[in-house]
Amino acid sequence: METMRERFAATAGELLDSDPRLAVVLADIGVDGFAGAAARHPDRVVNVGIREQLMIGVAGGLALTGLRPVVHTFAAFLVERPWEQVKLDLVHQGVGAVLVSAGGSYDWPAGGRTHMSPGDVALLDTLPGWTVHVPGHPDEAETLLRHAAADGDGLVYLRLSAHRNEHPVDVRPGRFTVVREGRRGVVLAVGPMLDAVLAATETLDVTVLYAATVRPFDAEGLRAATGERADVVLVEPYLAGTSVLAAHEALADRPHRVLALGVPKAEHRQYGSIPEHLAAYGLDGSGLHTRIAGFLR
Repeated sequence: METMRERFAATAGELLDSDPRLAVVLADIGVDGFAGAAARHPDRVVNVGIREQLMIGVAGGLALTGLRPVVHTFAAFLVERPWEQVKLDLVHQGVGAVLVSAGGSYDWPAGGRTHMSPGDVALLDTLPGWTVHVPGHPDEAETLLRHAAADGDGLVYLRLSAHRNEHPVDVRPGRFTVVREGRRGVVLAVGPMLDAVLAATETLDVTVLYAATVRPFDAEGLRAATGERADVVLVEPYLAGTSVLAAHEALADRPHRVLALGVPKAEHRQYGSIPEHLAAYGLDGSGLHTRIAGFLR
C-alpha cells in the first residue's frame, strides 16, 4: 500500500522536472526517495546532512533568490528542533517555503519521544501566515502538495503520516467537506482521524465534517454546518485542543460547546503500534464513540 511519503517523493520529483523554480532541501531523511531527482537536478536537490537548523537556513536563502523550497524531514526535526530558524529565517525574513513532515504524533513509537511531535501544529500557531494541511490519504497529499508548490511565496506546512484513511476525500484546499449530515451536533475529523470518526458516529445523529486543511480554519464551513446553538467535537491527530480557539472564534456569536479530542500532553511512555497508541489516547472508534456520545448527552 502506497504511503503519503512515497507519493510525496514521486510528486515532488515530477514537480522538479516541470517547475524550474522548485528546490528540495533534505537533512539525510528521505534521501533515497529523491535519488533520481537529485541526479537530474543536482543544483535543486540539496542534502545538508543531519543539520536541521541549517536545512531551514538554506531554505530561507533559496527563497531569497526567488526559488520555492520544499523542505522535508520528520516533524520533530522540521518544526521543533529548528524552531528559531523557522521563526527568523522564514517568517521574519518574509520568505515562503513548503515544509513537508513525516512521523506525526505517533507514527514510529519505537523511535521514542525524539521522533514524536504532537505539538507541531500548535507551535506553528504562534507564528503568523501559515497554511497547514493535514491529509488523510496519499491522493489528498498529492493534491495539497501541488497546491502548495504553486502557492506563490506562501508559508505552508504539509503534515504527512503513516496513519491514513482507507479512501480519499475530494478535498478543496482551505475548505471543510461535509461527509455525513445529522441534527445533534458536528464532529470535525482532521486528516487521518476520519475513518475512526465515521465508525464512532455511525449510530449518532451528527454531522461529520472533514478537514484536510486546518489553517486557515474554515470558519464559514463550520458555521454552515451548525445551527443557532452548536455542539462541536474536534478530533485532531495531534495535541488535543489545538483548534479550540479557532472553533470558539468561528462561533463567537452563537451559544456553543466544544469538546477537543486529540493527543494528550501527558506522555505515554510505551512503544507499541499506531493502533495501540490511538487506543491509549481514546482516539480509536470505541474510545471516540464513548466520549462523543457522553458529550452529546
